[in-house]
Amino acid sequence: MTPQERAERAVILLEQEYPDAICALQYQKDYELLFATRLSAQCTDARVNIVTQDLYRVFPTLQSFADAEPAEIEQIIRPCGLGNTKARDIHAAAQYLLDHHDGKVPGTMAELLKIPGVGRKTANLILGDIFQKPAIVTDTHCIRLSNRIGLVDGIKEPGKVEKALRPIVPPEASSDFCHRLVLHGRAVCTARKPYCEKCCLAEICKTAQENA
Repeated sequence: MTPQERAERAVILLEQEYPDAICALQYQKDYELLFATRLSAQCTDARVNIVTQDLYRVFPTLQSFADAEPAEIEQIIRPCGLGNTKARDIHAAAQYLLDHHDGKVPGTMAELLKIPGVGRKTANLILGDIFQKPAIVTDTHCIRLSNRIGLVDGIKEPGKVEKALRPIVPPEASSDFCHRLVLHGRAVCTARKPYCEKCCLAEICKTAQENA
Protein backbone atom coordinates (compact mmCIF):
# COMPACT_ATOMS: atom_id res chain seq x y z
CA MET A 1 0.00 0.00 0.00
CA THR A 2 1.11 3.54 -0.63
CA PRO A 3 1.17 6.04 2.26
CA GLN A 4 -1.89 7.74 0.77
CA GLU A 5 -3.81 4.47 0.56
CA ARG A 6 -2.88 3.73 4.18
CA ALA A 7 -3.96 7.20 5.27
CA GLU A 8 -7.31 7.06 3.50
CA ARG A 9 -8.05 3.64 4.97
CA ALA A 10 -6.85 4.71 8.43
CA VAL A 11 -9.28 7.62 8.36
CA ILE A 12 -12.17 5.20 7.80
CA LEU A 13 -11.05 2.61 10.35
CA LEU A 14 -10.41 5.14 13.10
CA GLU A 15 -13.76 6.82 12.49
CA GLN A 16 -15.45 3.45 12.96
CA GLU A 17 -13.49 2.78 16.16
CA TYR A 18 -13.78 6.30 17.63
CA PRO A 19 -16.92 7.94 16.24
CA ASP A 20 -16.68 10.84 18.69
CA ALA A 21 -13.53 12.73 17.71
CA ILE A 22 -13.26 15.39 20.39
CA CYS A 23 -10.39 17.41 21.74
CA ALA A 24 -9.15 16.11 25.08
CA LEU A 25 -8.59 19.65 26.35
CA GLN A 26 -11.64 21.20 27.98
CA TYR A 27 -12.63 24.74 27.03
CA GLN A 28 -15.63 27.00 26.50
CA LYS A 29 -14.07 30.09 24.91
CA ASP A 30 -11.75 30.25 21.94
CA TYR A 31 -8.83 31.71 23.90
CA GLU A 32 -9.23 29.02 26.57
CA LEU A 33 -8.28 26.37 24.02
CA LEU A 34 -5.32 28.52 23.01
CA PHE A 35 -4.10 28.75 26.61
CA ALA A 36 -4.82 25.09 27.41
CA THR A 37 -2.78 23.99 24.42
CA ARG A 38 0.13 26.12 25.59
CA LEU A 39 -0.13 24.52 29.03
CA SER A 40 -0.15 21.03 27.52
CA ALA A 41 3.48 21.28 26.40
CA GLN A 42 5.35 18.59 28.38
CA CYS A 43 2.21 18.03 30.46
CA THR A 44 -0.73 15.64 30.24
CA ASP A 45 -4.10 16.86 29.03
CA ALA A 46 -5.67 15.41 32.18
CA ARG A 47 -3.53 17.61 34.42
CA VAL A 48 -4.14 20.64 32.22
CA ASN A 49 -7.89 20.14 32.55
CA ILE A 50 -7.58 20.12 36.34
CA VAL A 51 -5.41 23.23 36.43
CA THR A 52 -7.54 25.23 34.02
CA GLN A 53 -10.60 24.80 36.21
CA ASP A 54 -8.92 27.02 38.81
CA LEU A 55 -7.24 29.20 36.19
CA TYR A 56 -10.48 30.21 34.46
CA ARG A 57 -12.24 30.69 37.79
CA VAL A 58 -9.61 33.16 38.98
CA PHE A 59 -9.29 34.81 35.56
CA PRO A 60 -12.77 34.60 34.01
CA THR A 61 -12.13 36.99 31.09
CA LEU A 62 -9.37 37.69 28.61
CA GLN A 63 -9.04 41.16 30.09
CA SER A 64 -8.42 39.68 33.54
CA PHE A 65 -5.51 37.68 32.10
CA ALA A 66 -4.10 40.82 30.49
CA ASP A 67 -4.47 42.82 33.72
CA ALA A 68 -2.81 40.16 35.87
CA GLU A 69 0.86 39.89 36.65
CA PRO A 70 2.51 36.87 35.04
CA ALA A 71 3.52 35.73 38.53
CA GLU A 72 -0.17 35.51 39.52
CA ILE A 73 -0.85 33.25 36.55
CA GLU A 74 2.25 31.18 37.30
CA GLN A 75 1.06 30.41 40.83
CA ILE A 76 -1.92 28.54 39.39
CA ILE A 77 -0.34 26.85 36.39
CA ARG A 78 2.86 25.69 38.14
CA PRO A 79 1.68 22.02 38.25
CA CYS A 80 1.81 21.98 34.43
CA GLY A 81 5.55 22.63 34.45
CA LEU A 82 7.52 25.44 32.81
CA GLY A 83 5.34 27.81 34.80
CA ASN A 84 7.38 30.98 34.28
CA THR A 85 7.55 30.64 30.51
CA LYS A 86 3.95 29.54 30.07
CA ALA A 87 2.62 32.30 32.35
CA ARG A 88 4.57 34.91 30.42
CA ASP A 89 3.24 33.59 27.11
CA ILE A 90 -0.37 33.46 28.32
CA HIS A 91 -0.18 36.99 29.67
CA ALA A 92 1.41 38.31 26.47
CA ALA A 93 -1.09 36.42 24.30
CA ALA A 94 -4.03 37.93 26.19
CA GLN A 95 -2.65 41.43 25.68
CA TYR A 96 -1.93 40.72 22.01
CA LEU A 97 -5.44 39.42 21.31
CA LEU A 98 -7.00 42.46 22.95
CA ASP A 99 -4.68 44.90 21.19
CA HIS A 100 -4.78 43.37 17.71
CA HIS A 101 -7.96 41.28 17.39
CA ASP A 102 -10.53 42.84 19.74
CA GLY A 103 -10.16 39.87 22.05
CA LYS A 104 -10.98 37.27 19.41
CA VAL A 105 -8.71 34.43 18.33
CA PRO A 106 -7.92 34.87 14.61
CA GLY A 107 -8.67 32.19 12.06
CA THR A 108 -5.63 32.01 9.80
CA MET A 109 -2.29 30.29 10.28
CA ALA A 110 -0.36 33.49 9.58
CA GLU A 111 -2.27 35.49 12.19
CA LEU A 112 -2.16 32.73 14.80
CA LEU A 113 1.61 32.36 14.54
CA LYS A 114 2.03 36.02 15.49
CA ILE A 115 0.49 35.39 18.92
CA PRO A 116 3.11 34.99 21.68
CA GLY A 117 3.71 31.34 22.54
CA VAL A 118 1.77 29.96 19.57
CA GLY A 119 3.44 27.47 17.23
CA ARG A 120 2.06 25.39 14.39
CA LYS A 121 0.70 22.66 16.69
CA THR A 122 -1.44 25.14 18.61
CA ALA A 123 -2.42 27.01 15.47
CA ASN A 124 -3.56 23.83 13.74
CA LEU A 125 -5.62 22.78 16.76
CA ILE A 126 -7.34 26.18 16.80
CA LEU A 127 -8.00 26.09 13.06
CA GLY A 128 -9.49 22.60 13.26
CA ASP A 129 -11.53 22.85 16.44
CA ILE A 130 -12.62 26.49 16.48
CA PHE A 131 -12.87 27.22 12.76
CA GLN A 132 -13.48 23.71 11.34
CA LYS A 133 -10.67 24.13 8.81
CA PRO A 134 -8.29 21.42 7.59
CA ALA A 135 -5.62 20.90 10.23
CA ILE A 136 -2.81 18.49 11.01
CA VAL A 137 -1.91 18.57 14.71
CA THR A 138 1.46 16.86 15.02
CA ASP A 139 1.62 15.97 18.69
CA THR A 140 3.59 12.99 20.03
CA HIS A 141 0.77 10.54 19.25
CA CYS A 142 0.42 11.73 15.67
CA ILE A 143 4.15 11.49 15.06
CA ARG A 144 4.51 8.05 16.68
CA LEU A 145 1.51 6.47 14.97
CA SER A 146 2.24 8.01 11.59
CA ASN A 147 5.65 6.34 11.64
CA ARG A 148 4.37 3.00 12.91
CA ILE A 149 1.49 2.81 10.47
CA GLY A 150 3.67 3.78 7.55
CA LEU A 151 2.25 7.18 6.68
CA VAL A 152 5.75 8.61 7.07
CA ASP A 153 9.12 6.90 7.21
CA GLY A 154 11.42 7.80 10.09
CA ILE A 155 10.29 11.43 10.28
CA LYS A 156 10.14 12.77 13.83
CA GLU A 157 10.24 16.55 13.36
CA PRO A 158 6.67 17.92 13.77
CA GLY A 159 6.82 20.36 10.87
CA LYS A 160 8.08 17.71 8.47
CA VAL A 161 5.42 15.22 9.61
CA GLU A 162 2.74 17.85 9.03
CA LYS A 163 4.11 18.58 5.57
CA ALA A 164 4.13 14.87 4.71
CA LEU A 165 0.60 14.20 5.98
CA ARG A 166 -1.18 17.13 4.35
CA PRO A 167 -1.14 15.69 0.80
CA ILE A 168 -2.25 12.20 1.86
CA VAL A 169 -4.88 12.79 4.55
CA PRO A 170 -8.24 14.01 3.16
CA PRO A 171 -8.43 17.69 4.22
CA GLU A 172 -12.03 17.50 5.42
CA ALA A 173 -11.10 14.60 7.74
CA SER A 174 -7.71 15.85 8.89
CA SER A 175 -8.64 17.53 12.18
CA ASP A 176 -10.80 14.65 13.43
CA PHE A 177 -8.18 12.18 12.19
CA CYS A 178 -5.57 13.74 14.46
CA HIS A 179 -7.93 13.62 17.46
CA ARG A 180 -8.53 9.94 16.76
CA LEU A 181 -4.79 9.28 16.57
CA VAL A 182 -4.55 10.65 20.11
CA LEU A 183 -7.37 8.41 21.32
CA HIS A 184 -5.85 5.38 19.61
CA GLY A 185 -2.35 6.21 20.82
CA ARG A 186 -3.55 6.30 24.41
CA ALA A 187 -5.74 3.22 24.28
CA VAL A 188 -3.97 0.82 21.92
CA CYS A 189 -0.87 2.03 20.09
CA THR A 190 0.88 3.17 23.25
CA ALA A 191 4.44 4.42 23.36
CA ARG A 192 5.91 1.59 25.43
CA LYS A 193 3.87 -1.37 24.21
CA PRO A 194 1.47 -1.30 21.28
CA TYR A 195 -1.39 -3.79 21.60
CA CYS A 196 -1.33 -4.92 17.98
CA GLU A 197 -3.61 -7.89 18.65
CA LYS A 198 -6.55 -5.56 19.27
CA CYS A 199 -5.64 -2.76 16.87
CA CYS A 200 -8.26 -1.62 14.38
CA LEU A 201 -5.45 -0.54 12.05
CA ALA A 202 -3.64 -3.89 11.93
CA GLU A 203 -4.78 -4.61 8.38
CA ILE A 204 -3.01 -1.52 7.01
CA CYS A 205 -0.24 -0.98 9.60
CA LYS A 206 3.23 -1.33 8.14
CA THR A 207 4.80 -2.25 11.49
CA ALA A 208 2.17 -4.91 12.25
CA GLN A 209 2.67 -6.44 8.85
CA GLU A 210 6.45 -6.49 9.24
CA ASN A 211 6.17 -8.17 12.65
CA ALA A 212 3.57 -10.73 11.56
